[in-house]
Amino acid sequence: MIRSALLSLALLFAVPAAAQSCGKTQSIGDSWTVAAPEEVGLDGAKLCGLETFLKQWPSANIHALVVARRGKLVAEHYLSGTDRGFASEDLGVVHFTPTTKHDMRSISKSVTALLVGIALGEGKYPVLDSPVIESFPEYAHLRTPENGRITHRDLLSMAHGWKWNESAAWLSPDNTERPMFEDTDPYRFIWEQPVIVPPGTLFNYSGGATTLLGGVLARSTGRKIDDYAREKLFGPLSITDFEWRDFRNAQEIAAFGGLRLRPRDLAKIGQLIVSGGVWNGERVLPEDWVAESVKPRFNTDGALFYGYQWWLGRTLHVGRSVEWIAGFGLGGQRLYILPELDLVVAITAAHYSGPLQGIIPYAILNRFVLSAIKD
Repeated sequence: MIRSALLSLALLFAVPAAAQSCGKTQSIGDSWTVAAPEEVGLDGAKLCGLETFLKQWPSANIHALVVARRGKLVAEHYLSGTDRGFASEDLGVVHFTPTTKHDMRSISKSVTALLVGIALGEGKYPVLDSPVIESFPEYAHLRTPENGRITHRDLLSMAHGWKWNESAAWLSPDNTERPMFEDTDPYRFIWEQPVIVPPGTLFNYSGGATTLLGGVLARSTGRKIDDYAREKLFGPLSITDFEWRDFRNAQEIAAFGGLRLRPRDLAKIGQLIVSGGVWNGERVLPEDWVAESVKPRFNTDGALFYGYQWWLGRTLHVGRSVEWIAGFGLGGQRLYILPELDLVVAITAAHYSGPLQGIIPYAILNRFVLSAIKD
């Protein structure tokens, strides 16, 4: 299956790029400075090939691509395609535009970590090495010697130690995230899970970890996290049109996957990381939080590292290794951040099963965007 997908990619990459739409950007009053690719060292003609690539392979089901370099928005593509909502609702065919919101899925985790950093800087979040269970006194009866050692830092780095399985299919009885999402008390559900390895020792990807981070954030700030995000993060970035959905059966914000943003606004999050937490001259994130967030903390199951709710990897560009930071979301939602190249690439898609959700966005980054860099 993977070999077939790669062969299709190879054939489409051979399509000439002449006379194709270049994804010209437009100003819509959202505080982005727009520019032509050539103004920031990109070859616009090479970026043109992306339009044909996407249109000749509709099953790729890429919905949007936004490219920014040196703080300027330089390319954007929007297409139509079928989509499925956060709670698995069928959305049918959606005609995406610069003002259409899209599910971010697990990129929500990366945004939640940024909010934790802001709250820490304000003195409104517990010390990272303190036990998480202390922020949930109503579940004191579920405390054990093992889960009592889980810290906020363990949650941020996905090293909680719980028995947790998100690799199983969504409807599989082995999947842990689905029953948490459907529970009327997701916090209780998480604290009921057994700890099977010492906290802080092993990476294990878990929506439950981010759910607790969101719960602590709401309790320590006294606000729902969407309200806190509106004032402290989205407001300074001029992100005015967003949605953060609740759990299916509980009135709690789904920090692990419920955020909906416009792709242009997702790219702002990436630019904020590139600039060390500053947007248009205004500091939004504490000065040291970006560096702490993207510091490798654990090896993952693959070739990537993991920081504080951010994936860390590298790619080969003109014969040398270039590191990237990324937010990954189910279905092919991707935010690639390459600080060394001052480059941000935001992608939304709808491949909620199978390998294409990873293959296609990574191919877009490597074969189109990086190949367009001239300097």
